[in-house]
Amino acid sequence: MTDDVFSKLLESFEGHAALRDRVRAVLERLPTPVVEDFLQDDCFHVTLDNFGPGQGWSLWMAMPGPNLSGSRAVVLRNRLNDCDEDFALYVIAHEFAHAHLHNGGWRDLTDPEQAADALADSWGFPKVTRPRQF
Repeated sequence: MTDDVFSKLLESFEGHAALRDRVRAVLERLPTPVVEDFLQDDCFHVTLDNFGPGQGWSLWMAMPGPNLSGSRAVVLRNRLNDCDEDFALYVIAHEFAHAHLHNGGWRDLTDPEQAADALADSWGFPKVTRPRQF
């Protein structure tokens, strides 16, 4: 898939080149049906966390779709721009897995965290322990 296919999903990462490139790298490695699922869902988006100390954060979510399906969003922290690349790619893939699974289970895994880890691993992004600086 080309960058043009992902442009809508990467809009939030202007000024965060490393994070934008990392999100693109994950998207390029996801199975085509997963990417198509995201691209065809008007209620799905990827965004940068806008937390400000003493201000909190805001997140705009699309209204539920016609079949009453809820909005799906992947919200990533700016720290993923500067941390260890393998850890960042794992976290990004893990969050995309949550979105794909609608925060549910996968195969025989009913715990959403375990399911997201397993699905991300199946996509080639094994779990990486969080570095101390994160």
